[in-house]
Amino acid sequence: MATRTETGPARARISARAAAVAPSATLAVDAKAKALVAAGENVIGFGAGEPDFPTPEAIVEVAAAACRDPRNHRYTPTAGLPELRAAVAAKTRRDSGFAVEASQVLVTNGGKQAVAHAFAVLCDPGDEVLVPAPYWTTYPEAIALAGGVPVVVPTDESTGFRATVDQLEAACTPRTKVLLFVSPSNPTGAVYPREEVEAIGRWAAERGLWVVTDEIYEHLVYGGASHHSLPVVVPELAERCVVVNGVAKTYAMTGWRVGWLIGPPDVVAAATNLQSHETSNVANVSQRAALAAVSGDLEAVAAMRAAFDRRRVTIHRLLNEIDGVSCIEPQGAFYAFPSVTGLLGRRFAGRTATTSAELAEVAIEEAKVAVVPGEAFGAPGYFRLSYALGDEALEEGVGRLARLFGAAG
Repeated sequence: MATRTETGPARARISARAAAVAPSATLAVDAKAKALVAAGENVIGFGAGEPDFPTPEAIVEVAAAACRDPRNHRYTPTAGLPELRAAVAAKTRRDSGFAVEASQVLVTNGGKQAVAHAFAVLCDPGDEVLVPAPYWTTYPEAIALAGGVPVVVPTDESTGFRATVDQLEAACTPRTKVLLFVSPSNPTGAVYPREEVEAIGRWAAERGLWVVTDEIYEHLVYGGASHHSLPVVVPELAERCVVVNGVAKTYAMTGWRVGWLIGPPDVVAAATNLQSHETSNVANVSQRAALAAVSGDLEAVAAMRAAFDRRRVTIHRLLNEIDGVSCIEPQGAFYAFPSVTGLLGRRFAGRTATTSAELAEVAIEEAKVAVVPGEAFGAPGYFRLSYALGDEALEEGVGRLARLFGAAG
């Protein structure tokens, strides 16, 4: 509500910029599920995008020791502990083949801050960013907060939820400055094969575009799929490419809040200046834990990946057994993204659901199963289900949905 001052016209209490930000749908669903659990309900949550495994014990022990080290009780460089920046550079070369210097790394408060910084330093008001949909909920909001204009490029099952060069070209205008490229994808689990990564990268290079590529799920790929880092496949893009990543998914460290941004020196310098005024350095204990994670081997993620792969196969099968639901097999991350359009317009528990958002409300209220509706990802008519939960809970949760949706009347 606007208020009038003695010296000027009525002004809104909340800035238009902040008021325009939509809440995180994934966090909202997770919060609702946890609130129901706290109230004594037996809720199965498919909403949270985080591994259900604990952080490896060796990493926790390093953090515990770091708490007692007075060095970690003080400010440290905004861009991150020098040894962590060097370790991230080494890990990046090891895991993706992308050779960067430590000076090209900015350690951030989780991957979300890296995403926000990337668009903040690249976008001026009115600059357009191509955003293939379905997309993670934070991307459009971060772009808009930076003054940019998200231009959604819809994809569907016919291309495996992967954008084509022709689609990108059709959406490109003289105002386009940045392409957002994500593989593996949250929410669809899509993974781009090398030839498509190369084709898109060369198109972006020819267009003179910047590319922001999110590699947070780089190690979570299954079957015959492989992750290919865009600046490695198309080296000429390296000077116009920003890579965002973090320890959250690979090392089951979502709550530690350590991510990073890798880019050309001028981009990293600008993002570091920005961070110096917003948050200063990332918590030092978390940085020490992240240093232990990225300096170590990938044994823990291999074990998690095996469990996720097993659950991936199970949830894909179970979802496709529900009449009115169809789901392509996810190749990466830990999400299934089924179409529920075949259920819309039908009555469940005395209610008619005409959108996937309404259907998600029916699911949590009647079956006590929390899912995220496709509207949150720019793709109405779908659900996102995280299979980063125990095998028994997964089967029980999808079973509840099957019983609910099989009882249409």
